[in-house]
Order: sequence, then structure tokens, then C-alpha cells
Amino acid sequence: MTDYAKKIAAELNQPEQYVAAAIRLIDEGNTVPFIARYRKEATNSMDDQALRVLGERLEYLRGLDKRKQEVIGSITEQQAMTAELAAALEKAATLAEVEDIYRPYKPKRKTRASIAKAKGLGPLAETLLAQNAALDPAAEAEKYCNDEVPTAEDALAGARDILAETISDDAKVRAELRRFFHAFGRVTSKAAKEGESVYEQYYDFAEPVAKIASHRVLALDRGEREGWLKVDVEVDTERGAAITSQMYTHIHTGGASALQVKLAAEDAYKRLLAPSLETEIRAELTDAADEGAISVFGENLRQLLLQPPIKGKVALGMDPGYRMGCKLAVVDATGKVLDTAVVFPTPEFKKVEQAKKTVKALLQKHGVQIIAIGNGTASKETEIFAADVIREIGGGVQYMVVSEAGASVYSASKLAAAEFPQYDTNLRSAVSIARRLQDPLAELVKIDPKAVGVGQYQHDMPAKRLDETLDGVVEDCVNTVGVDLNTASAPLLLRVAGLTKSTAQNIVDFREENGAFASRAQLKKVKGLGPKAYEQCAGFLRIPQAKNPLDETAVHPESYEAAEAVLKACGFAKKAIGTDAISALPEKVKALGEAELAAAAGVGIPTLRDIVAELCKPGRDMRDALPKPLLRSDVLSMEDLKPGMLLTGTVRNVIDFGAFVDIGVHQDGLVHISQISDRFVQHPKDVLKVGQVVQVKVLEVDVKKKRIALTMKGIAQGEQAG
Repeated sequence: MTDYAKKIAAELNQPEQYVAAAIRLIDEGNTVPFIARYRKEATNSMDDQALRVLGERLEYLRGLDKRKQEVIGSITEQQAMTAELAAALEKAATLAEVEDIYRPYKPKRKTRASIAKAKGLGPLAETLLAQNAALDPAAEAEKYCNDEVPTAEDALAGARDILAETISDDAKVRAELRRFFHAFGRVTSKAAKEGESVYEQYYDFAEPVAKIASHRVLALDRGEREGWLKVDVEVDTERGAAITSQMYTHIHTGGASALQVKLAAEDAYKRLLAPSLETEIRAELTDAADEGAISVFGENLRQLLLQPPIKGKVALGMDPGYRMGCKLAVVDATGKVLDTAVVFPTPEFKKVEQAKKTVKALLQKHGVQIIAIGNGTASKETEIFAADVIREIGGGVQYMVVSEAGASVYSASKLAAAEFPQYDTNLRSAVSIARRLQDPLAELVKIDPKAVGVGQYQHDMPAKRLDETLDGVVEDCVNTVGVDLNTASAPLLLRVAGLTKSTAQNIVDFREENGAFASRAQLKKVKGLGPKAYEQCAGFLRIPQAKNPLDETAVHPESYEAAEAVLKACGFAKKAIGTDAISALPEKVKALGEAELAAAAGVGIPTLRDIVAELCKPGRDMRDALPKPLLRSDVLSMEDLKPGMLLTGTVRNVIDFGAFVDIGVHQDGLVHISQISDRFVQHPKDVLKVGQVVQVKVLEVDVKKKRIALTMKGIAQGEQAG
């Protein structure tokens, strides 16, 4: 473990002792959220993202060592192991290097070289490779002629096949050519067939391997899969062959034998090395692009899940539609369904006035304060309808168009059927849309993260890697915010550190059978929830208005004694937690000295600080400190937009080449990366986040193609826009 800790510490620029501690904690079965929140002293306060990177790197290094042992075993079994090979394998830092070293010893299918060896031409190949100037290759080859090898030229051709394979298997040759491909290779694409497609910009395309953007790699890959493009990695063939030849040929001293080796080297490059390296470079580019896209997707998902909830408001969810109508669901401030209806607000059904009457009645009857409108089919017409209703009732209600990505998947799921057996799938979608506005995190955890609509090319990503990343993001978000033990659904509880599908459901069942939890300690009575699971989950589960006020905080039960010691030392009783009086706690801690107080309480300084913060604001939701979502009461159309118009919008998706912004006209506008800022922007995610409210200016509107170009250049964010 020490060796892994040393390597990872150097890569992450972290002290080795903290990396070693993190590895030990991971190996002991602790979850990332638990380590990040409750073992800060051990890890130097590494956050969840840093710990996940560490964990992934640890897994890779362990996999690398495992592969090295497999290769060593195979080569040793072949009685081919040497001190030089052992040293090279020990030094290899990547799986690719290990595979290069192993290549000559890897069992091969039938090849031209293996056929030549079977004919007894191996010694001739070795003789030619020695490149003795005095040797006559043709005369030497005559010695190998027989029924299987009729002529000297046949013998030389077979020997060259053996040499070509030997050269192509040489790790040093492959490493040098790999550098050549990376430095001078160009990714090119041509049209594979005639016709219009979304890939037309790639019908005659070329870009250096070293510079090609990830989103273009993914677009080329998809275009090739769909049969529209022929993609290659091109380099100067003659130069590549020359590099290969120079590494093996003694052209000035090797006489006629050297010419045979040169021919073999050139054949090795063109027939074996170039195709192999092109495949490898393509795979590398795709892997890197996948990782980049997964990273962006994960960050977008994090921002989406952590959007501020709109608390304490009765909401009306509207799931737009034409033929099946617009489905309505009113939910109270806790998300409980109060009422449902179906209306036809689009003009062609000639039921607009009836729809208005129904919606106004719902608004008045239940005191609806906010409306959530899904952004799918008929969303624009529904938004216009809602704005008209708000005007006609004299205001007092605001709306927001929310992404309904995944709502249909959820509404048709077993989970939704169990939650709302009395409603059909369409009405379940309306409930989900309303709840998304009230609390995005609690609602979106019920949906497959891939279906939430904030990625790019997500369907092309390696499924396992994407799932691991997105599940990690959801887990981190849920545990960062914390969960109400007495109201959380099973899907939300499932995302709490240490809980499984069965223990999450068992918590819900226990709650239904025994009533609300009165204390965290009662979790120990839940079926299947053992000591380790309790340790991992307890701090993330909160009980508002609990008898023990510490149960409402993020203070872990293991630190209750420490928290009480801090309170006592500072002159406070437990009943002061969360009151105005305890606002003086930080100053009193400072006066007593953090180090001294932490030592007296038996905790480290990071834990002491967390305890003090929680005692001052028990059950605080970090999302409350974020800028509120942009609510509207009126609507624009694309025809209303004019170049130069200044608008306020909400970032809906951040991608490699820009960001899509909802400006209230149903069709999101694109802020290209070149239009995000007056300064250089490396990647849009460095500046923009999903859910962020921004000011933009209209650059261009194409109503026919439904395209809106926006800019943020020259606009001070926060500037009034209308």
C-alpha cells in the first residue's frame, strides 16, 4: 500500500500520509461521503471528488500490478524471462507499456510469420538480422529450399515475414511510432455515401491528432457508426516507414542483408504497425473524449441536482401535450398530491376557455403560488396559456419551464406505480414536474441519471464508466445536502452512504409500522442495518424537531459527546442549539482557542469547526445560499427576439463547445464558447453551471431552423435585462 500511496500522493500533490490513510479507509469499506465528511483529520480534508479520483487511480494501479503478474507468469512459463524483461515490466507505468512488452510472447493466431517459422525459416531470419556485410542472402537462402520452400526468394520472403513481425512487436519501435503519430498524425474524414446529414461539416475534414476537440472525436465516431463517414488517422507513410527502418537497419555496414531487413521493416510498418497504431490512436482519442464528456456530464448533473429548492410553496405541475391534453397535478409544500385534472389549452381543440376556468379554479382552491411547465411537446403553447391565466387573475403566481427529461421514464416505472397506483402515467409525470421545481434533488434521484438531459453523446459513452461516475455524483449530492429520515422516499434513502436497496426500503417499512423516527439511535432497530451501515449513514440522516437537537444536525452520533463538551465549555445548554443565542458560539470558541478546545473535546480542528457550524445552524441546507431559480410571469416568442436584445436566462446544459440557455422562448439559445466571456475560456464549465441565471444578448435568430445565437460578451453579469 505504501508504494501506491507514494505514487498517488505525487500525482495528486497530497502528503503521502493522508493518501495512505484514505486508502486504508477505502479498504476498510468506508464510503466516500463518510470519509469526506467525518474523517477529515485522517485525509487532510480531501473532498468527495478528490477521494473518488484517488479511488479510481488506486484501482488502476492495482489492476496494473495484477496484469504485470499475469504477464510475468506467462513469460516465465515460456522460459523466456530475463533480467531485462523483469526490469522493463517493473518500470512500466501503464497497461499499454505492459502489453507492448508482452506482445512478442503473447500467443498468436496463425500469421505469415508463424507459417514461415513452421517451415524452418527462423534461423535464416536471425542470420539476416545480424546484417553481416560478407553474407550473400540469396546463397544463404538456398540452404533452406525444400518442397515447402521451392526457391531462395520464397525463403527470403518467409524470413522477411518473420522479421516484420519481430519488428512490429518491438516495444521501443511502437513507442517511437506512437510519438510520431501523436505529433504528426491528422484525423481525417470523408463522406462514406451521398446525401444530406448532420455530419456534412465532416465530409471533408482534417485536424491534427494533438489538437482535435473531444466533441469532434465523438461526432466523427458516431458518424462512422451510422455509415455517413469514413474516418482515418493519416501520417506521412514514407516517413513512418523510414523511422521503423532506421531503428533496425545498418544500411551503411550491413551489406545485402541490411537491404533485406529494410524491406522487412518497411513491410512491418505498412502492413502491421500503421494499422495497429491507427486503431490504438483512435481508441485513445475516443477514451479521452469519453472521459471528458463523462466529466462534463457529471458536473452538469451535480449542478442540476444542487439547484435551490423552492420551499414552502404549493405548486401546479403541467405536463403539456396535444392529443392527450395537458395533464395537471397540484402538490402541497411537502409534495403531497392535492388534486389532478386534464385540460386542452391549445387553440385547435377549441377548449381554451374551459381550460382556463379549470386552472383558475385549481389555483384559487389550493392557493397555488408557482407553476412548473414541462418543456416537451406543446410546451410553448402551454406556457403562453399559463401566462394568459396569470394576467387574467391579476398576477400573484409565477411559473418556470422545467426539463421533463426522464419524467416519462419515471412515470412508467415500477417505482411510480407503487408511489401513485391511483394515477395513470401521464398524471404521474405532472406530479414529477411539479416536484422538480419544489425540490430537484429529491425528485431527480428517482430517475436514471443518464435520462436527465444534461449530457452530450451520453448514449455513446461506456455504460459502466458513465454509470459509476453519475451514481457517484448523485451519492455525493444527496449526502452533501442530507436527508430527512421521516419523509425521504426509498429511492432517496438508497443514495445515502451505507444504505442498500433493501435497507432503504426497510427504513420506510419501519417508519410505516412504528411511526416517525424519534431518534437516530432507532436506526439500529431497522432490519439488516448493522453497525457498519449505521456508522456510514447516521450523520447524513436528519430528524427535524428531534428530542435530542443533535439528531437534527450533521454532527455524527460518534461526536455527540464532543459536541456536548464544546457546548458546556462555551457555557451553552443543548436547548440553545439553533437559537439566536448560540450565534455567539464561534466567538467563544475563538476566545478559548480552537486547538485547546478540540483537544479537550477529543476531536481534530476540522471536526470541531464542522460541529460549531452545525450547532449554529442545525439542519441547514447548503442549497439555500445559492441564487434562486428564475421564475417568470410572461412569455416571449422567437418572433419577438431582435439582435441586440438583452435578456435574462437560465443555463440548461453545458457542453464542450458552449452552453444552451433558456431565455423564455421555448427554444434554448446557444452561447458558443467564443461568446461566453471577453477573456479566453478553456472550457464552458469553467465559467457556467447548469441552473445558473445569466444575462445574454441576442446575436442572431433563425426562426425557420429554430436557432438562436446568444452572447455574454460585454455584459456585466447582474446587469438589468428585460
